[in-house]
Amino acid sequence: MNIKERIDKLRQLMKANQMDAYIIPSFDAHQSEYVAEHWKSRQWISGFTGSAGTVVITLEDAGLWTDGRYYIQAEKQLEHTGIRLFRMKDPGVPFYSQWLADVLKEGSNVGFDGNVFSIDMVRKMEQDFKAKHIELKINQDLVGDLWEGRPEIPKGMIFTHDVKFAGKSRQEKLHALREEMTKKGANTFILTSLDDIAWLLNIRGADVPNSPVAIANVIVAEQQCYLFIDSCKVSPTVKLELEAEGIELKASEEIQTVLENLSDAATIMLDTSKTNINLYNAINSSAKKIECTNITTNLKAIKNEVEIKNLKWCEIKDGLAMVKFIKWLKDAVHKTEITEITAEEALEGFRSEQEHFVGPSFDTIAGYKEHAAMMHYKANKESQYTLKNEGLFLIDSGGQYYDGTTDITRTIVLGKLSEQQKRDFTLVLKGFIALSSVKFLYGATGANLDVLARQPIWQYGLDYKCGTGHGVGFFLNVHEGPQSIRNDSNDVVLEKGMILTNEPGIYLEGKYGIRTENMMLVVEDEKTEFGQFMKFEAISYCPIDLAGINIDMLTESEKQWLNNYHQEVYTKLSPYLNEEEKAWLKEETKAI
Repeated sequence: MNIKERIDKLRQLMKANQMDAYIIPSFDAHQSEYVAEHWKSRQWISGFTGSAGTVVITLEDAGLWTDGRYYIQAEKQLEHTGIRLFRMKDPGVPFYSQWLADVLKEGSNVGFDGNVFSIDMVRKMEQDFKAKHIELKINQDLVGDLWEGRPEIPKGMIFTHDVKFAGKSRQEKLHALREEMTKKGANTFILTSLDDIAWLLNIRGADVPNSPVAIANVIVAEQQCYLFIDSCKVSPTVKLELEAEGIELKASEEIQTVLENLSDAATIMLDTSKTNINLYNAINSSAKKIECTNITTNLKAIKNEVEIKNLKWCEIKDGLAMVKFIKWLKDAVHKTEITEITAEEALEGFRSEQEHFVGPSFDTIAGYKEHAAMMHYKANKESQYTLKNEGLFLIDSGGQYYDGTTDITRTIVLGKLSEQQKRDFTLVLKGFIALSSVKFLYGATGANLDVLARQPIWQYGLDYKCGTGHGVGFFLNVHEGPQSIRNDSNDVVLEKGMILTNEPGIYLEGKYGIRTENMMLVVEDEKTEFGQFMKFEAISYCPIDLAGINIDMLTESEKQWLNNYHQEVYTKLSPYLNEEEKAWLKEETKAI
């Protein structure tokens, strides 16, 4: 079936089930950003392959809601499907439930799969639909009824993440969690987000591409800890290890029964943005509920000393892979045919030579010329360009290692640039330096600092329709909350030990895209009578292409920052390079 045929079939099912609209989000049953193939229902029904978006089908209309990272991509992929693009961040564009409330008749029915909708999402719809008495029909997986050959729920084996990497044992983490539960008056805690589960129990899995997590759920009580997981995913050795530490394994489906049979005296904590509505509805109605952000989300956001030490070494290894790749690319681009895909494969090859490498941390974005204007472009055999000895090549990539997760972007000059390209490359660099070098008073949030990266770009009437930075997990998800640097509301204070990215950019549709990205560690600066000051420490080590910079646009302090950074890159990486590579890096990091 093509996309239009799939939508027609879905509408037939909607009519049979007395639904006037059906909603298909991007999530799995754990509200994950990146999901296994089994849960890519939104992609299957629409053809849109981005990681974020929601499709709404009515009996007469269809729309996709997505954010600024994917506007260009979505426009292309939705052509001839009958699905309209709603640009979520643009002024005047309604949220999908508000749009439905406007277009549906009073008393209409809206269906969705309750396994993939969070409590918060359902409450938002209930609020928007209340005035028109629109009813929700929960737990209707209509796409599953249509999707022939749908991939099975993955069954990858779990493995232990050694404490020499993790820094804290699962018993220490459970103790810290229970202490926080007690403070908040809870005796039970339900945990459904896969990265939190992996962090808490020091386990990793292979169920989601690029993210070392396992499909599971957890319930922690005052004395018990239950791991709900398919038994085929747990080896006898890991099972014995977990059980020896008081973690009881149960079948995946048993969580419903456990929630139904909670004591009337139970006080259960849950994160309404992460827990799906079906699990919420299964909880014993007499149990008291405390709704808050997962305790583990805040605990794992602040890296411990062992994690930080490991990650800094991991970043040196990743920097070595990047330097070897960039040198290879610049040497080879005018001698041999290199495509976006072969460049991507070459970089992964350099990373695979590093100790403890597991795989990429996300699908590499390797975009040449105008392809780089699509923030999350993914090259394929039909779309890929062959790189030439001219223009800009953007590569945003990262690695999963036992000792850390990396995320770095460099825009590489392959040949002659226009003055506008050099100007825009330099504007991105100025924003990048402004955020990298800021000194801020403790209590600041990422929302307070976002403007620093945008200000030089705004001066030329330009902007980028995405956040400036996100948290990064430790051998976990490349996107991790609760911290972020973006220009919308975020009241999460930046704490010592948090990791964030710094990645401003300029994206001109049909022309080129430029992004420069490092990972940064939040550290303490001086303490004065006015309070504790904080700063960022750059922990990604890779040169920024000097050939892209209009030096006349940089201030003396910006030049000094770049020179200092490049000196650190050379100092950190050169001991592990051969003489030819050292000489190349010396030139790439020379003072300006």
